Amino acid sequence: MLYREAGDFKTSYTADSQTFPIRFDRWRYYAVLAVAFGIVPFVITDYWANAVLLPFLIYAIAAIGLNILTGYCGQVSLGTGGFMAVGAYGCYKLMTAFPDVSILIHIVLAGGITAAVGVLFGLPSLRIKGFYLAVATLAAQFFLVWLFNRVPWFYNYSASGQITAPERTVLGVAVTGPDVPAWAAYLVCLLFLTLVAIAARNLTRGTQGRKWMAIRDMDIAAEIIGVNPLAAKLSAFAVSSFFIGIAGALFFSVYLGAVEVGEAFGIQKSFLVLFMIIIGGLGSIFGSFAGAAFLVLLPVFLKNVLVGGLGWPSDLAAHLEFMIVGGLIIFFLVAEPHGLAQLWRLAKEKLRLWPFPY
Repeated sequence: MLYREAGDFKTSYTADSQTFPIRFDRWRYYAVLAVAFGIVPFVITDYWANAVLLPFLIYAIAAIGLNILTGYCGQVSLGTGGFMAVGAYGCYKLMTAFPDVSILIHIVLAGGITAAVGVLFGLPSLRIKGFYLAVATLAAQFFLVWLFNRVPWFYNYSASGQITAPERTVLGVAVTGPDVPAWAAYLVCLLFLTLVAIAARNLTRGTQGRKWMAIRDMDIAAEIIGVNPLAAKLSAFAVSSFFIGIAGALFFSVYLGAVEVGEAFGIQKSFLVLFMIIIGGLGSIFGSFAGAAFLVLLPVFLKNVLVGGLGWPSDLAAHLEFMIVGGLIIFFLVAEPHGLAQLWRLAKEKLRLWPFPY
């Protein structure tokens, strides 16, 4: 009975077109932010941070970035892992070259470096699309991983080939390095996710978002009505790569602390983020959150229930995870292409009309 529009009057076009037109949605949004920023940091543990919350926050940023490119602009990309590697290695080089600069600035600058690289590899999208563009971005994935493996300058000539994040602090609290408190790492990732989600939501609801969606729906018709395909596609690659670069920088510096490019940012990372937006919902910011949450929580749930509770072998649980994810991808592509976001949208419509069936 709380989810109603009765008495919720709109007196301006701005109020009528806001992101959360129903008052209950707005209060729920503020409540989630209040809990995330005001309560979770005081109760978080190392297990919940490392197993659930930090991966969810970082993958959600990467999923939002890929969703802008694929879901909103219709440009298929299989190079997400490579672009995350650019963000990670860019952040590492900045941290070692400018140790006195804040790590927060390094993360943003790493996103800017990734945006430039994304625009470079997005140039083929001006002539090719669909399967051919997917192959081109897949080539970018393999090239970037090869580059970071073969050029010692990127990992500062380390004998192991790994990059390790030096300790950096924000307001006197360590956020990178071996002695990072769980709440500090969580708050840094949550801050970036909040800013990225707000920026993505405003971009996709504005003029730029409408240009992206026009290119996605029919690029020839979009060009006829005045949309510049060059600017629209390259801007989508730039914004998408910027967000993905931030995710890669956080994944390396705040979450893992030390990475090897082939293991941390291989092709499986690109497919994982792609599966997140397929299951969560293409062309939906909420779908990026839902897909990231689902694919982060699923392995934890299966491990605790099947391995810890029922005593199954861990390899059997891992194989079952692959089967479930594969089956869900087929189901959503066939039955509900808009993913979990559309199911959530339908559920809210039912609540708004309940108890009436229409």
